[in-house]
Amino acid sequence: MIELRDLSKEFKTAKSDIFAVRDVNLTIEDGEIFGIIGFSGAGKSTLVRCINLLERPTSGSVIINGTDLTRLSRAQLRAARKKIGMIFQQFNLLSQRTVEANIRYPLEIAGMRREAADARVKELLELVDLTDKAKAYPSQLSGGQKQRVAIARALAPDPEIILCDEATSALDPITTSSILDLLKSLNEKLGVTIVVITHEMRVVEQICGRVAVMSEGEIREVGTVRDVFLNPQSETAKRLIDPARSEDALAQSTRTLRIAFTGDESGAPVISDMTIQCQTMVNILAANTENIGGKAFGQMLIELPEDPSAQQRIKDYLRGRGIHYEEGGDA
Repeated sequence: MIELRDLSKEFKTAKSDIFAVRDVNLTIEDGEIFGIIGFSGAGKSTLVRCINLLERPTSGSVIINGTDLTRLSRAQLRAARKKIGMIFQQFNLLSQRTVEANIRYPLEIAGMRREAADARVKELLELVDLTDKAKAYPSQLSGGQKQRVAIARALAPDPEIILCDEATSALDPITTSSILDLLKSLNEKLGVTIVVITHEMRVVEQICGRVAVMSEGEIREVGTVRDVFLNPQSETAKRLIDPARSEDALAQSTRTLRIAFTGDESGAPVISDMTIQCQTMVNILAANTENIGGKAFGQMLIELPEDPSAQQRIKDYLRGRGIHYEEGGDA
């Protein structure tokens, strides 16, 4: 569906040339929800804007369904962009238009007849659960409702791809979860490919199948969310997974374990059951977990007891339950 080849974007200033994106090679499959994650300034927003050529790459290719967008004429590019919707952090709704008029707007630009456009708007309002807000104005909506309008507007031309640029950053955690659930549902119902730009690991954990980790304009690693979470290879990924982590956090003690929860665990709660089964106590040094869809995602840093045999019982217990852990120092 989407292939980026040797993609770079350079901004020229009076003092120097700055590469926002450098030599990115990436393939995003048809129908997947793909995450691009990184800290502020990593270049991820510039990268996603290169996908639909809102930012024209300095070099490299953007290939959508076998067509290199960088080689198209202006008219051909406008036609290609109709199949690529975009959702922004700040919603970008037209304040003087009602909800239904905002959703209808891209259809008007495309020249769709009013009767057909109205039918499409009604369908989209039902899809994003905003039928009762059709006549409301953006100022009368909550943040989550505004983003649902923005999603419906992006879907109006029946795109094959949706680009989400920090689409949940302005929302509270509960609203964020509901918007992500909506995007996942739309992906399943419509088969639309979704590219999610974010700086929050919990966003990719909730809906993405694969993720690319980005830093200083470059892709540091790519993999399934599970693999990157369980075994991060880049320092950027490690810091995103555990924001409180110092580079030497695990090495500072020979008796620490980082336990990773991926949502696959079942049965008794891990720590309480472990202390009972292993007949020993552990000290919880840090924890960053949350419940997503009734499953635990996140990680916990624990300090093991001094007794080597007790340490071994704990490791055997974790392995026996299939729970991933990373040892610190010589533990």
